[in-house]
Amino acid sequence: MSLKFDLIATDGSARRGCVHTAHGDFDTPAFMAVGTAATVKALTMDMVRDTGTQVILGNTYHLMMRPGGDLVEQMGGLHKFGGWTGPILTDSGGFQVMSLSNLVKMKEEGVEFTSHIDGGVKHFLRPEDSVHIQHQLDSNITMVLDECLHLPTTRERAEKNVDMVTRWAKRSKDAFVDRDGYGIFGIVQGADYPDLREKSAKQLTEIGFDGYAIGGLAVGEPQETMFDMIATVTPHLPTDKPRYLMGVGTPLDILGAVERGVDMFDCVMPTRAGRTAQAFTRHGTMNMKNARFRDDESPIDDKCGCPACKLSRAYIHHLVKCNEILGAMLLTQHNLWFYQDLMRDIRAAIENGNFAEFKRDFIAKYTGKE
Repeated sequence: MSLKFDLIATDGSARRGCVHTAHGDFDTPAFMAVGTAATVKALTMDMVRDTGTQVILGNTYHLMMRPGGDLVEQMGGLHKFGGWTGPILTDSGGFQVMSLSNLVKMKEEGVEFTSHIDGGVKHFLRPEDSVHIQHQLDSNITMVLDECLHLPTTRERAEKNVDMVTRWAKRSKDAFVDRDGYGIFGIVQGADYPDLREKSAKQLTEIGFDGYAIGGLAVGEPQETMFDMIATVTPHLPTDKPRYLMGVGTPLDILGAVERGVDMFDCVMPTRAGRTAQAFTRHGTMNMKNARFRDDESPIDDKCGCPACKLSRAYIHHLVKCNEILGAMLLTQHNLWFYQDLMRDIRAAIENGNFAEFKRDFIAKYTGKE
């Protein structure tokens, strides 16, 4: 295993670390910008870098559908193809198969599905296929193929899921081509059953991975349930490997997960919000379509250094109301900037031993309950 992780500091269960890859390092806790189809929507890669983003996420399902793993490999991998020189994590495609595809059939060998792009054409994805495609993409962090259940689900279904996820994880690891600066993560499942989560975590650590993800959360369950499952899983994961909570989330979700020992996050929320006129600020979110911003001379967030915050709320409101592309670009970059500022502040608080105080103060301002 050649992906390296340094644990630099802890504050309670919160962890400050650094992941070393063949395409550079990234600090943890980290928020990965979602670049589904080899692009972070509405931004150039230079704009993404300017936010402080150190690692981005690509999507195996979307990239295998178009332009295809063969073409990306021919073009030199995702780094060269998309112009991002830093680390890249790619998810396995399992979640998208379940959420976007029609006529999904789970089999021991893999999953049969029809894509949302080419309609009736049948595709079959095995764990080995997913790992091979991610190799073609030149992903620094490969994710094993798993099955993400919708919650709530029955215990019997969750038990079958955990057992199959373990078998697929072993097959994924066996198919992974180990090389310096690259790694593969296992994915803990188990729905909202604590003993199944624990079982999944222990089985994956016995196989041995470069890092461990917690999957199957942030799919509509209460926040308290998500936090309970995280707290159940993290004590059973190695302390010297990074931990990744998939698809999360809001600033408050991130703070709660960091408090329980999570190191890595991704979510479409900041970029999707930027394209729909929502701005994240230290005092909560703002809908820039709102007429009250029409003549507001102040910046979106006076503590933010992004290009949008060098302009007035009135101007951003004007761009949004006129459906100007620049409005979506500026708000998307602002939101990612906000998220990366939050992660930098979290890392500093852990190093300084005052994470609990930082979390309390941030939540008070963000929720308006100071």
